[in-house]
This record gives sequence, C-alpha cells and structure tokens, in this order.
Amino acid sequence: MWPFSKSQSIAESGILCEMTDCHSHILPGVDDGVKTMDESLQILAEIKRQGVRKVWLTPHIMEDIPNTTAGLKERFQELKEKFRKPEDAYCGTVELNLAAEYMMDNLFEERLETDDLLLLCEGYRQYLLVETSCFNPPMNLLSVLKRIQAKGYRPLLAHPERYLYMNMPDYRALKHEGIAFQLNLPAITGMYGLHAQKKAASLLKAGMYDLTGTDMHASKHFKEWLGTRIDSRDRDMLWVHFPAYHDGL
Repeated sequence: MWPFSKSQSIAESGILCEMTDCHSHILPGVDDGVKTMDESLQILAEIKRQGVRKVWLTPHIMEDIPNTTAGLKERFQELKEKFRKPEDAYCGTVELNLAAEYMMDNLFEERLETDDLLLLCEGYRQYLLVETSCFNPPMNLLSVLKRIQAKGYRPLLAHPERYLYMNMPDYRALKHEGIAFQLNLPAITGMYGLHAQKKAASLLKAGMYDLTGTDMHASKHFKEWLGTRIDSRDRDMLWVHFPAYHDGL
C-alpha cells in the first residue's frame, strides 16, 4: 500500500506519472474536443507537468464528424511541429501518437472494408478504438467486432463503463470473445456520474480493463478533473490490475 491519506487529488496522487494515455481529444479543431492549437499546447504542457509519458490523440470519426485519415494526419503534423519547436515554452518529452475513435456506424463499415484506419499500436498489438452510443448498441455489435478481428486488429472498446445498456454478463461475453476494454480514468472519480463510477470500479476489480485513457476534451475539464479526489483503494486497484501501468501497458 502507498503511504498517503485516504484520498488525494488526481494531481497529488501521481497516477498520471509515466502513464500512456490511450484516448484523448486534444488534436485541435477536428471534433467536439479542443478547438484551438493554443489550448492543445496548454494541455500538453500540463500533461508534461503531470509526468505522462505518451499520449494517443484519438479524434472522433463518425457520420456526423467524417474526418479523413489524410486530414487528421496533416493536422497532427502541425501539432507536433508546434509542440517540438526548441523555442516553444511547451516543448517537452511527451511522445505523441495519432489514432482515432470510431463510432461503429455506416461510415465505419466503409472505412473498415477499405482498411482506411488509424490504429493504436501498443506493444505487439494493433488496437482499433471503437465506441457505440451510450444508450443503444448497434444491432450487429458482435458481428462488427468479429469483422475487426478478421482484419487482424484487436477491437478496443472505449469507455465500456459508460454504456447504459451493458451489464456484467454482457461485459463477460465480450471479454470471452477477445474484446479489449479501455477505462476512462475520470470515471473512477465520478466525473460521469455515480452509475458509471460504480461500473468502472466493478470492471476494474474484475480485471477486465486492458488500457486506460483520460478522454479529455477541454483544458477546463482537465484542470477540474486534476482537482477531484481519488480514494487510496482506487489508486491501489489501478496498480494491481495494470502491472505495466508505467510502461505503456
């Protein structure tokens, strides 16, 4: 057990130190996340102060936000150039990577068919970060996940704790099929409400999560979350169930 009081703020707890953030919306001006380059750089500066080692930028791709692979790569290159300028006050050693968060809709079916995808590569695995509506699953959810696997990618289900239509038997069934789960860390501190917080704790205790992320969308929300409290037991569970937490999993 770590020698600290029963609860600390996220910033004080050190849970972000050496972390790999596998889900974020800080690529500016491309979705419902960060809007400006300056705000992105401010967030990256705070990320550096918190000791985060690696960040995957995962902008939305869906019918309502039909980002193209080429367009996202171009914007990503602009951000990297700004972040790495020697004279830039935000310059740091945080490793930036580009993937995407795909809503499993008709546009995704087209991108999957043509392999027009931005993958999240950690270790020897190629993950494809996907999501559904928080309220209703696609009618063919398992079929789509199976097609992803048939392409040689491992489906990584974003923030499963937020899906109101899922319960523990559903989660177990998906894990049995080899689906990876990504925890939104703010869920542990109640940022999405009590229901998601309880589900996240249950999934974490059951060892069902594979990767973690902040899913940050704005500097304001990130700063607010850094000030929220995390119980020592929750921090300990993160360490127990993510033994390679500081090594990018």
